Amino acid sequence: MDLARFRALFEYTRWANRRLFDQVAALPAAEAERAIGTQFSVPTLKGMLAHILGAEVTWLKRWQGEFPSSLLSGKDFPDLASLRVRWDEHDARMEAFLASLTETDLAREIHYRNTEGKPFRLPLWALLHHVANHGTHHRSEVATMLTIVKGSPPDTGLVTYHLVRSGQMS
Repeated sequence: MDLARFRALFEYTRWANRRLFDQVAALPAAEAERAIGTQFSVPTLKGMLAHILGAEVTWLKRWQGEFPSSLLSGKDFPDLASLRVRWDEHDARMEAFLASLTETDLAREIHYRNTEGKPFRLPLWALLHHVANHGTHHRSEVATMLTIVKGSPPDTGLVTYHLVRSGQMS
C-alpha cells in the first residue's frame, strides 16, 4: 500500500469537486435546482453535488466506526452556499483523517452497515478507492449536466490537475 498515493488521490478529488462546484455556483440558482433529466443518478445539479458530499461524509463516518443510516441529499441544503459550507467542513475532516492514517491502517478491516442496516466488511484501502471512484462517476454526470445547461465544463482530468498544481497550466 502507498498512503501518499491515497492522500494525493483525495487532494485531486477535492480539487475536481471544487472545480465543478464553482461552475454550478456561477449559474442562476434556479438552474442548479432544475431537474435536468431522470437519466441521471440525481436529476439536479445541487442534488448531485449533495450526493457526492453525502457519500463522502457517510464513508468517513463508517471509517471512524459510526453507522449512519441515511445519506445527505439536496433537500438537506437550502442553497448552494450552505452546501459549500458543509463541504468545506467535511474536506477539513477528511484531510485530518487521511493525515492521521499509517500504512498499516490501509489494511485495517472496516466493519460497516449499508443504509438498510446490512453488515459488510472490507479493508480501508478498498473503501478509499471506492469513494474516489464514486466521486469520479458522479462528477462525470455533473459535467454532462453542465454541458446541457451552459456548455462544456472545465477539465477535471488527473493530468490537468497535476499541470495546474505544478504551475504549467492555470
